[in-house]
Amino acid sequence: MATEEELFANIDALLEEEPQLPPPAERARLREAAGITQARLATALKSTTQTVKNWENGRTEPKSPRLEAYQRLLDGWAAKYPAHGAPAPASVAVPQPEAPATFTGPAAPEPEAAAPAEAPAVQAAPERPSRAAARPATSSRRPTAKKAAKPAVDPRFPHGPLAVLDGDGSAYGVGGIVLDCPATTVPDLVEWTLKESGLGAAKLNRYGKDSDPLIVLTAAAAVKLGLPERLEGHEQRRSLRLPEDHSVVKQVAKAKWQLTQRGFGPWARIYRKAQGRERQCVQLAILSWDALDERSWPGVADMEPADIARVLGVYATRVITPRGSTAVSGLELMTALRPPTKAVQDPETGNWVSGYNAGSLGTEPMNPAPPEATPEHPVVVNSGWTGGFLNEEAYQWVRSVETLSDEECTLPFAVGLDLNTAFLAAAARLVVGLSSPDHFHTPKFNPKIPGSWLVDLSHIGLDPRLPSPFTPDGTRPTGPAWYQTHTVAYAQELGHDVHPIEAYLRRETGAYLDPWHDRLKTAYVDTLADLGVTRDLDDRAFLAAMEQHKQVDPAMAAVLSAIKATVKGGVGKLRERPQGKSYKEGETWPALQRPTWRPDIRAAVISKARVNMHRKLNNMAKMTGLFPLAVLSDCVVYPSPGDSPLAFLPYAASGKPQPGGFRLGPTPGLAKLEGVQSMLWAVDLMEKGLNPARHIKGGDAVLDEGE
Repeated sequence: MATEEELFANIDALLEEEPQLPPPAERARLREAAGITQARLATALKSTTQTVKNWENGRTEPKSPRLEAYQRLLDGWAAKYPAHGAPAPASVAVPQPEAPATFTGPAAPEPEAAAPAEAPAVQAAPERPSRAAARPATSSRRPTAKKAAKPAVDPRFPHGPLAVLDGDGSAYGVGGIVLDCPATTVPDLVEWTLKESGLGAAKLNRYGKDSDPLIVLTAAAAVKLGLPERLEGHEQRRSLRLPEDHSVVKQVAKAKWQLTQRGFGPWARIYRKAQGRERQCVQLAILSWDALDERSWPGVADMEPADIARVLGVYATRVITPRGSTAVSGLELMTALRPPTKAVQDPETGNWVSGYNAGSLGTEPMNPAPPEATPEHPVVVNSGWTGGFLNEEAYQWVRSVETLSDEECTLPFAVGLDLNTAFLAAAARLVVGLSSPDHFHTPKFNPKIPGSWLVDLSHIGLDPRLPSPFTPDGTRPTGPAWYQTHTVAYAQELGHDVHPIEAYLRRETGAYLDPWHDRLKTAYVDTLADLGVTRDLDDRAFLAAMEQHKQVDPAMAAVLSAIKATVKGGVGKLRERPQGKSYKEGETWPALQRPTWRPDIRAAVISKARVNMHRKLNNMAKMTGLFPLAVLSDCVVYPSPGDSPLAFLPYAASGKPQPGGFRLGPTPGLAKLEGVQSMLWAVDLMEKGLNPARHIKGGDAVLDEGE
């Protein structure tokens, strides 16, 4: 007969053994009974969807500490959901139907807006793991650095918006995670991305659509999948495509996938028609095909995969999952934040149908007024329009050397100031037209109505040491011309009467760009803060921080560059011109099929930005007696007694910046130092007819309006 000590010893031995999990099939049953997806369970256990699948089909078993956590969860579920059919409790969440972005059938609207995910706290760039560490036992790797507070993760997309795939099958995601990707062909990669990767991003507006997952291919990954390492051809890199008879294109078609009209280029979209509300689309970006333009993403294409994932991941979280160039992404962000349609209830049938989403640009392209179009536009060519065009462009102005005083010429320095994302600042609270233009003769000017006005401003004479606010080159108008509302309103602000001859105006208006402005402003300010440039710095500390901010973290500096390019490129895309040598005037071109081909909105942004610049120049002259040497878009050069903006910017006796002039700071519309050269250098350029603002950095700055 066993003694008490022997029995207790046996029990202690059992207690020391590892927890015993239920059979794999029972694990899956319990999870399904609780209404939990594999992706959500993987997120809770800090693992991957594929790993959970392996546990539920018996391929692998969890190890500590996940083993104990998984056992505890299964025990809790087993108590709630016995194997013989007790009903699920009322607390189990039932997914609510949501209105589709593109209406495909009756659906009830969502009760509340889906809140976009917050930007994750930026962590130190994870080191590239060794090949032995690239595929850990759980098929997932989290960084061991200190943990920052995490935002809520959409359970459908536990691994973030994108991954960078290397040639060994390691897919590097945000937050340092590394997934195993077994795909050896492009169709396999698409299937893995949609079914197993856990990649994607939630919509930015309740009426919008989720962002498709993005897979970025390194050169090695591209070759492994059967793609050429480089695209060859003599056309512009961005227009190159794989030929239709390429083996990979044939693989895609054979697997019943489709390519968009853009074909298989640096940014390829592979899709099938949506089944119900489930989108089936994956986007590929191929690094060795120049998918990431060096001007917008400086140095990113040459980074390690984990660092590329970090840069693109921060951009995707703060702005949008990249969908092409930064210009394309800027335009797509407008639509994502202001979807054209929403589900509305038909009062007669009670059914939910697709309806116009107020404040958006709608679903149909809109012809511009003739003066708002470009000379090659069908509206212009077919009508024989000869009445002139809007010329609302950014400044390119150089002051005449004859207007320089002896006192100015003896100042030692020329200092350049650059306005932070001037076009973005102009987009704030900007009212634009939402409907088609109507034509009016001799209308009374109303500064609250967006549109184009034919008016004579040639009688307005201003100080020759300042550029004219009415023309991009700063010269005085010579007769009647077409202007956007903000330009005409500024003439009134300066105290002059205006008497429009004609106008094309829009009756329906709205602040279409407000959510676009707000999201990009937050992204810009937050990214600068990650680089040590914060709002609480005084002007001297701000200048010091800006001097070395790019060296603080090259990855985040690249994100900042991409955000700025997104602003300018997005505005430029509103008036995208035809491309290709074969184009003939009067023909339509692809961009005209978009509701977002809106040259009038582009003109409104640039007009307001130029007026804002002139207002500051005028106020500076009144407050300090200083006049600029040159202006190029959002950069202005001043003569200065010192080699810093602090030497000439106006400050009150309290030390605070004077309102109305240029002010230093990290937010859109405030200024930063662009560069410093000698006054002699600047005058020499001016005498040659060159613009000192273009060269003040010491190199060649390029005027970039995003086109």
